[in-house]
Amino acid sequence: MTLVPPTPKRQRRSPASAAALWLGLYLLAVTVPLFALLPAPASAGAGFAWDFAMALGYAGIAMLGVQFALTARFKRATSPFGIDIVYYFHRYLAIAAVLLVTAHVALLQLMAPMTLDPRVAPAHLTAGRIGFVLFVLLVLSSVLRHRLRLPYEAWRIAHALLATTGFALALWHLVGAGRYLDETWKRALWLAYGLFWLALIAHVRVLRPARLAARPWRVRAVRAERGRVTTLVLDPPAGQRIDFAPGQFAWLSLARTPWTMQEHPFSIASSAAQHDAIELSIKALGDFSSAVQQVRPGTIAWVDAPYGTFGIDALPEAPGYVFVAGGVGIAPIMSMLRSLADRGDRRPLVLFYGNSAWDRIAFREELDTLTGRLPLRVVHVLQEPLADWPGEVGLVTQAVLDRHLPPAPLRQRLHYLLCGPTPMTLSVERSLAALRVPAAQVHSELFDWV
Repeated sequence: MTLVPPTPKRQRRSPASAAALWLGLYLLAVTVPLFALLPAPASAGAGFAWDFAMALGYAGIAMLGVQFALTARFKRATSPFGIDIVYYFHRYLAIAAVLLVTAHVALLQLMAPMTLDPRVAPAHLTAGRIGFVLFVLLVLSSVLRHRLRLPYEAWRIAHALLATTGFALALWHLVGAGRYLDETWKRALWLAYGLFWLALIAHVRVLRPARLAARPWRVRAVRAERGRVTTLVLDPPAGQRIDFAPGQFAWLSLARTPWTMQEHPFSIASSAAQHDAIELSIKALGDFSSAVQQVRPGTIAWVDAPYGTFGIDALPEAPGYVFVAGGVGIAPIMSMLRSLADRGDRRPLVLFYGNSAWDRIAFREELDTLTGRLPLRVVHVLQEPLADWPGEVGLVTQAVLDRHLPPAPLRQRLHYLLCGPTPMTLSVERSLAALRVPAAQVHSELFDWV
């Protein structure tokens, strides 16, 4: 079984045109519901301020509804951007949508104050207000999740419940307060919109888990690495194979069934030339990742893969690659290096690898071996080196990059792939810009997008 589409044919759309198409479809999805505001005789003459406030509410609800599509993992829709970018897009659009709904609520309360007492207020108004509060809680819990130290699994369950309940209440409010839904076609428009939302929920929560349930994976081996990293070797369903591009990732669940919301995204670390299994290298950073080292061979796993556009196969014409990794950000880069070695690639490669200490460098010995199989130079950068450490110290700075990168013009022609904590990635991007590396040559994997 092939789990990724075949190599795109020449007649298919370019990434830029595909991105423009999907952005256009998104704008269409959030603007079409606004046609319900076109005045009919029964709803005309409400005044600009009132119509504007209503438009804010309709736009906010439309944006919140489309949020479900952004996290449904449709590969064709996410491939032009990368799923990490789509998830960031999802996060910031949710904030924008809640701000629109906040403005809607505030303007209407200013123009026509109504009681907040649910015993007196119409049910649809109370539903709208409760839905608004739920969406505010949803956004705050997502933005502040790390500060509040919310466990990932608990946050995912709460996120789904808040979003589903909030949107259902918002639709109730919209229908109950729908003086603008005074024509059959307008009601049909929003009915179709509601059915679209229900179909997305069914796809994400029912159909996709059902497909996974029919294809259980199994843990072949559990391997301890340096730096509190554990590698799981996972076998696909019997008689099937996994095809992926180096740098892609998988959603992994070790729960009893795939219907639980306990999926976690991890980069695939194995070579893309290996089709009978994948390896996920996971650092102990939370409850789930810390428990991975206790997993036993033979354990059933649910794997949804592959996803992502970060990697060397998207840059086949590059004359060489420079990799910058921080900590477990080395995982997708190991997949690329292993794949390049298995393919016999002879293009020049440089790896800058930042870690806290020498004995915490994951894959340290294998990287030494890869330098013999590839034209690869590894530059270790340590924050806590021993007294006799002869290498680079601190962070991957502009000076460190400048010392070890090849001179111009090759420096400006190489492609740079960055994966690590966000502060490291942003700092390296600025350093490369200062070294006059074209922005189009720099490709970053966002490290903390969920």
